[in-house]
Formats: sequence, structure tokens, C-alpha cells
Amino acid sequence: MEKIKRVLAHKIFKIFKWAFLILLGLYIILVVVRVVHLFNLDKTNAEVAKIHATKLILDDVMGKNLPPDPGADADKTVAGIDANNNGIRDDVELAIFNVYPKSAKTRAVLLQYALVLQMQMTLPIINKDTVTATVEDNESRAHICVWSISSRSNMKKFIAETDKNEKFVENLQLNTTQRTNYLNKVFEGNLGSYAASNDGCDIDLKTLLN
Repeated sequence: MEKIKRVLAHKIFKIFKWAFLILLGLYIILVVVRVVHLFNLDKTNAEVAKIHATKLILDDVMGKNLPPDPGADADKTVAGIDANNNGIRDDVELAIFNVYPKSAKTRAVLLQYALVLQMQMTLPIINKDTVTATVEDNESRAHICVWSISSRSNMKKFIAETDKNEKFVENLQLNTTQRTNYLNKVFEGNLGSYAASNDGCDIDLKTLLN
């Protein structure tokens, strides 16, 4: 009888031991998952703050630091080349200056839109929060900015001009199948619901002479 009790006690001890080890293991996994989640959340919040802080600057509008022509290297990757590190793809930036060399106001609105599209192509963290932030704030402001240089006195003409300006940048930015697929499948696949910003141009167009 005593032997049976010892055997049962030993089995019960083993059961409790394994139950404790399993619970301990689950707790450790939970802690690790939580730490990873908080770490990723901090990284995401930092990236979202960076997205909101990204603005076009006047020097870029005035061509103070134009990049060299990237040539064939421009289309080798989704991100392309940004030699002057201003957030705008070099070949797109040069094309805008080439077509609108005498209109700083037009360059300002087109470069702001190009900056946003390039940001979307180069986000280091792709998730719902970062993707939505670029559209909710930066892209919606860029659209409003593009609209601001066209008169609404003739709505048909306004729509035509606005569409022309936006398509001009989009055709430059999405000039390869790789880039189009990235934006449509990878980027927009993470887009959540959002409320558009009411702000517009990063640069006050009234300060530009032409």
C-alpha cells in the first residue's frame, strides 16, 4: 500500500512538474511576443511620425541641388536612384524641371506629389499604419496642392488640368511593371480606412513669383 502511495505521489509530482513547465513556457512565449509587439509598435510609431514630418522644401523647388542623370540605373529597382537624398526619384525630379523650367509653382505641386509617391515606394516598414499614414496625410495634401494651381471657374477645364498634372507625375513614377505591381499589390494591399487631410501645399505658392 505504501509503495502504491509513493508511485501515485511520484506520478502526481511529475504531472504538476510538467504542467508548471508548460505554463512557464507559455508565459515566456507570451512575454517574448509582447516585447516584440511593443518593439514593432515603437518602430511603426516612429515611422509614422517621420512620414507626417516629411515635407517638400523650397531648395528642391528652386533646383538648388539637382542630381545627375541616373541613366539606365534609374529603372533597375523599384526605388530607383535618389542621389541627392531629397526623397524624390532623380529621373522624375529631372523630368519635372525639364518640362517646367520656368514655373516654380508648377514644379512645387508636381514635386510634392512625386515626393509622396516615392515615399510609398520606399517605406522601410510596410504595414497598415505606415501605408495609411502616407495616404491620409501626405498624399491627400499633395492632391489638394495639385488642385490649387488650377482655376475652378471652369470645372471641365479644372478637372482636365488636374488630371493632366497628376497623370504626368504618375506616369513618370510608375514607369515599369515592377513599380506598378509594387504599388498595387504590396502597398495598397496594406491600406486601411482613413480621413483625408484638409491641408495642401508644403510650400506657400504665394511666395513663388512664377
